[in-house]
Amino acid sequence: MSRPLAFSRLPRRRFLAGLPGLAWLTGLDPLAAGPLNRKGFHISGISLAAYSLRSEFAVMRGKATDGKLQMPGFLDYCASIGLSGAELTSYFFPEDIDSAYCRKIKRQAHLLGIDLTGGAIGNNFSFPPDSDRSKQELAETRRWIDFYAEMGIPTIRVFAGGPAKGIPEDQAIANIIANLGAALAHAEARGVLLGLENHDFTTRIDRFLRIMQSIDSPWLGGTFDSGNLEPDPDPYGQMERIAPYAITAQIKTTLKTPAGKVPTDLPRVVSLLKAANYRGYLVLEYEEENPREAIPGFIAQLREAAEKA
Repeated sequence: MSRPLAFSRLPRRRFLAGLPGLAWLTGLDPLAAGPLNRKGFHISGISLAAYSLRSEFAVMRGKATDGKLQMPGFLDYCASIGLSGAELTSYFFPEDIDSAYCRKIKRQAHLLGIDLTGGAIGNNFSFPPDSDRSKQELAETRRWIDFYAEMGIPTIRVFAGGPAKGIPEDQAIANIIANLGAALAHAEARGVLLGLENHDFTTRIDRFLRIMQSIDSPWLGGTFDSGNLEPDPDPYGQMERIAPYAITAQIKTTLKTPAGKVPTDLPRVVSLLKAANYRGYLVLEYEEENPREAIPGFIAQLREAAEKA
């Protein structure tokens, strides 16, 4: 399989070795990372991202809101609409979260028959690796890797982030590679996979692939997000490029195109994942109006698309 925009061995080694704090990366084989080699397509079930009910949560990034929903209530909601999975998001947990709270969430999910299919961390890895901001981002990422590992969550979706204005693209990518590599060392120690999402800086899929193909770690995969793409005349073609890397699949109900927002062809998205031998949950991430009214219908559509694939 061709690897667009992967670094060649010698130029990449020289490039990385010349950047402060990145010498350790020069030992990586740039062609070692690549699409997952899995046998056969399998959908484990349908999951719901907590972000789908973001307007209802009582906490948002450590600050109280007008909402009433807590994470236990979100799990109850998932069970009430017949789901077998739920994806959690760090933004909506209380600031004083600890291991005991994590164990309560794990117990509740098990008793409800809900798989905790993933967790999300709102990180930004685009800062220079030796900077104070990068150290803060990595400390918070490691903290949440620990919490999610305590809950028994197998995959965590992480972000490249958005580089500050004026940072050249190659430098931003090198920063992301370095910081993601540092986070992966902790994820491996806790037995948790990190899934880089096509989001922010990596909605341009060429950038996503450059990062994915430059890190050699069995604990790294991709978070396939059907809606986080630069507006493109062929969004499904862009999805096809990232599907082979997916360790989790976020499905949105709309797509951005040059002509504006359009409904997602859910069966077509599932067929792309099938062609890539995706195995795992389909995670609905609903971002439109009236989530409580709309989510059950989209869950039914996703379930039907999976059954017919």
